[in-house]
Amino acid sequence: MESNEFAKIVNSTKRVVLSAVQKNLAERFSYAIDDVVQETYIRAFRALEKGKFRGESEISTWLYTIARNEALRVNARQEKEEKKLEKLKKDSLENSGGFTSFFSIDSMMELMKRLPEHYSSVLQKQLSGKTEKEISGELGISPGTVKSRASRGRSLIKKLLSKGVD
Repeated sequence: MESNEFAKIVNSTKRVVLSAVQKNLAERFSYAIDDVVQETYIRAFRALEKGKFRGESEISTWLYTIARNEALRVNARQEKEEKKLEKLKKDSLENSGGFTSFFSIDSMMELMKRLPEHYSSVLQKQLSGKTEKEISGELGISPGTVKSRASRGRSLIKKLLSKGVD
């Protein structure tokens, strides 16, 4: 296919393609409109070069379908990424015991000074953003021990908080 032929197709169908993308792409992903339109035309160009357009419909109808499918594909991909991010946030909060959202790091450090060293060392490393595996390696203990010490340390902090910190 000649590039000027394809340019004519793009010029004659750009409104149809943009309409399909706007109707099918979730509003919160509107930043990806240009990418979806571009991917639509890339897919169409490749298909035309391979002779996959059968001519059973207008080319604009065919491109509308490609654009719709690409928008739906982007929706699914972005929703999957959002779910991963939410899970990561949730896991992060669970690993820190949720305390960091209510207290500053400094106030948490003060509370941890009241804990036995083997609990506070694990919690301090978690608060600094280290993973269980990293903490395990640094302290020379198993990941299961890291997990249990972190849990017990958080429980002790909760007890301190419920009694009132002076």
